[in-house]
Amino acid sequence: MPLNLSLATALFGISTGTTSTGDATSALLALKQAQTGTAETKGIEAEKKDPISITALKQFDSALAKAKDVNTALKDPRILNVLLPALGLADQASFPGLVQKALTADPNDSKGLLASLDGRFKAAAQTLDLRNKGLDGLKDPATVQKLKDGYLEYQYKAGLDDTNPGFSDALYFIENAGAQTDVYNILGNSVLRRVVTGALGLPDAIAVQSVEAQARAITSRMKLDDLQDSRKVQLLAQRYVMARADQSTAATNPLLSLLA
Repeated sequence: MPLNLSLATALFGISTGTTSTGDATSALLALKQAQTGTAETKGIEAEKKDPISITALKQFDSALAKAKDVNTALKDPRILNVLLPALGLADQASFPGLVQKALTADPNDSKGLLASLDGRFKAAAQTLDLRNKGLDGLKDPATVQKLKDGYLEYQYKAGLDDTNPGFSDALYFIENAGAQTDVYNILGNSVLRRVVTGALGLPDAIAVQSVEAQARAITSRMKLDDLQDSRKVQLLAQRYVMARADQSTAATNPLLSLLA
C-alpha cells in the first residue's frame, strides 16, 4: 500500500497542522466564514482602530496634501503605501518607477506600456484616470475615500493570510473571476493566475513555457465559462486555499514534505 500523508500521520504521529499553519479542512471552513455577511464588515471596522492602519492613513493624507504634482505624489512611499494595496497592487511596491509610468499611461493604447503589463495596472489606471486628471484625480474626495476603504479592506484580507495562506488571493479571485472571458487576461493578472494554476494543480515550472502552452494547459483542464458560474468559482477558490494549506503543512513537517 502506498505511503501517503494520511497514512504517515497515523503511523508516525505527525501533526498535519492546525489553523495556525493552515490545514486544508480548517482553511475551507475559514474561507466560507470569511464570506459571511458580517465577517468582512467586522474585520474592516477592526482595521480602522489598528494603530498601523491609522498611522498609514494619516501619513497618506499629509503626503497627498503636500504633493505638487502627480509624479511627485507617485514617488512618495507614504502615498504608495496606501495607494497600491487599495488598487490591488501591493506586490508592486518594489517597483515605484514602473508604478508611476503605468498609472499615468494611456489605458486605451493597445500598443502602449499597459498592454504589456499585469492587467491590474490597466484597471488601476482606468480607475484613477491620472493621465487626464493629473493630481486633481488623485485628490478628488471620492477617490481618496475609495482608496482609504480599499486599503482597509486589503489590510483585513492580508491579515487572513497569516493563518490561512492564499486567502487574500482567493477572495480577490471570487470577486473578479466573473469578468474574465479570455485565458490570456487570466495569465496576465498575477493573482488570478496564481489561483487558477494552483487550483488546477499546475506546477510553478509552467511559467517557463510559452504563453500559448500555458493557456492550453489551463483550458484543457477548465472551461472559461465556468468562471461565470459562482458555484464553480467557489470550488476553484476552495481548491486553491486547500492546496496552499497542504503546502504550508508540508513545509512545517519535513517528513510530510518528502511524502508530498
